[in-house]
Amino acid sequence: MAGRGRPPKPTAIKELEGNPGKRPLNKNEPKPKQTAPKCPSWLEPDAKKEWRRLSKELESMGLLTDVDMAAFAGYCQAYARWKEAEEFISKHGSILKTASGYIQQIPQVSIAQQNLKQMRNFCSELGLSPSARSRLNINNSGNTIEGDAMAELLGNIPQAEDLLRRKDD
Repeated sequence: MAGRGRPPKPTAIKELEGNPGKRPLNKNEPKPKQTAPKCPSWLEPDAKKEWRRLSKELESMGLLTDVDMAAFAGYCQAYARWKEAEEFISKHGSILKTASGYIQQIPQVSIAQQNLKQMRNFCSELGLSPSARSRLNINNSGNTIEGDAMAELLGNIPQAEDLLRRKDD
């Protein structure tokens, strides 16, 4: 049975965003090893180029793991097909005249639109768009997550036990 509502965000993404909802994080969520998967041999050449272009960067940000291979391959393949359709449109135009004289949109237009939609979905899942990245909070090294500013601020306030110990000293 399918779940209700929108799919939950992965805990890693919530942590990178600083947990804006302040809801309890799933401490039992599986945490796969953060190494980029190998590029599948069955990807189209342009998809392989996109894989090589992005995989190391996503791995260094902690957003790509071995278990994400299918999602990332889906993004790369959608990118390759979108690019192919857009190149065809650029070369031949987006409309044609049928034998009966009607003006018709060429199939590559809908192919490009469908693959762009798939890419956008994968982009939000993998943190590949400016909007998705704006919600992430990664320090300059790109390898660790910055702490929550409020927790750091509150961490510097002395606790009641500390104040009582200071009085006794």
